[in-house]
Amino acid sequence: MVALTFHGQGEPRLAEGLLGEAERAGARITVLAVGSWLDTYPQMAHRVLDGGHELGNHTQNHRSISTMPAPQASAEITRCADRLRGLTGGIGRWFRPSQAQYATPLVQRLARAAGYRHVLSYDVDSLDYTDPGAEAVRRTVLAQVRPGSVVSLHLGHAGTVEALPALLDGLKQRGLRAVTTSELLT
Repeated sequence: MVALTFHGQGEPRLAEGLLGEAERAGARITVLAVGSWLDTYPQMAHRVLDGGHELGNHTQNHRSISTMPAPQASAEITRCADRLRGLTGGIGRWFRPSQAQYATPLVQRLARAAGYRHVLSYDVDSLDYTDPGAEAVRRTVLAQVRPGSVVSLHLGHAGTVEALPALLDGLKQRGLRAVTTSELLT
């Protein structure tokens, strides 16, 4: 198993396309939503969950949380958690720091204070946010992925949507399947 995790922001049509591709392939993913994205597109929270996927917190405004003073960083986490709670009844199981692969000790403490037992990182960076094209995204992920990997991807990039069918096929050919982060790690 591997977890395909998506930073949740961008045009809903791209997110819808990606979720549809995952569902057609029987894959389940984790979307770590940016709170301001949910403010603008609240329907996306239920769309993710209704598709059998998982929804978590990726801060309110997707700024560099590791460089913020504690009160501002705390607000980034709690505002998104509050938005998730208001839309879904819960804050989600996972928090991922924005603009950082790893959470600082301060961010870890603040996430725990907000109710997150788990701060999520990743071991495979697709680099899809640089818009290298579908083939490059597929190649980058498949070159690094292994059983137990957590892969970082993004909803708001057309190349990611285009890459997903071939990426999922490549995982399947290796005997791997995409599951939610909770299915992989708990």
